[in-house]
Amino acid sequence: MNKPRLLVLVGPTAVGKTKLSLEMAKAFNCDIISGDSMQVYRGMDIGSAKLPEQEREGVPHYLMDIHDPDEPFSVAEFQDHCRQLIPDISAQGRLPFIVGGTGLYVESVCYGYEFSESGADEPFRHEMTAFAAQYGADALHAKLAEVDPESAQRLHPNDQRRIIRALEIFRLTGTKMSAQLAAQQREAVYDLCIIGLTMDRQMLYKRIEARIDIMLEQGLIDEVRQLLDRGYTRELVSMQGLGYKEIAAYLDGEWSLEAAVERLKRDTRRFAKRQLSWFRHMKDIEWVDVTQVEQHEQHFSQICSIVAGKFR
Repeated sequence: MNKPRLLVLVGPTAVGKTKLSLEMAKAFNCDIISGDSMQVYRGMDIGSAKLPEQEREGVPHYLMDIHDPDEPFSVAEFQDHCRQLIPDISAQGRLPFIVGGTGLYVESVCYGYEFSESGADEPFRHEMTAFAAQYGADALHAKLAEVDPESAQRLHPNDQRRIIRALEIFRLTGTKMSAQLAAQQREAVYDLCIIGLTMDRQMLYKRIEARIDIMLEQGLIDEVRQLLDRGYTRELVSMQGLGYKEIAAYLDGEWSLEAAVERLKRDTRRFAKRQLSWFRHMKDIEWVDVTQVEQHEQHFSQICSIVAGKFR
């Protein structure tokens, strides 16, 4: 059976995926599909580290700027888009290339996960939303930890929509979301080449903090202010993303700027740790340690050898 080829680049935030992805795309005639759950939103550019169009060096990029911030986006929708894009890109004689750090999204495409809708319980959703508003995100997250600790470990306390969905699935089916994911067959749908970037943890944390400082210099505060001015409320899933939640709290006078930035850096470090944990459990990944950033050419050469060997 001739499966379509699919190149994938994963790794934690700030590890250096963007620069390498452009070089890889040009070397292997790729179209890039963003595997980032935040880059789908229009107007959320700086906080999502979205590569500006003028810096994409002519490489086609997909699944960026396809939704307004108040429109929901799910792993199932991401999967549907990819199932259309991958054969379309292949038919043009180009190599589909997913680049991103949202582990479940990437894995769901690589291994063809089937997601059961499990129905919906709107009153329960409203009840949990009201609970979070009254008692806080951490209290809602604690509810999930009681019934599904594996999902609670994977989901950030700010990810209210997915936490409520995990609680809803358990309420409706009696089965944990984590158990449903574990039961997936995990058989590769494509002829896969998955590259994972890793780095010394302390160095990665320094890069995360430096990147946040750069985002602030680029105008992250003004970007969040404009979103709020346009009526996108802090309760939206998109506005719960890293960078947006913290700066919105500062703009609303809840935190000082110093406290908001410190919280953002702390939560991004924790997010990167969860990303690495997720990817460590994925199979088929060829890991490349990019700690020695001055050896970029060697890292690129190593990656090219892996891809060429896989797709020879």
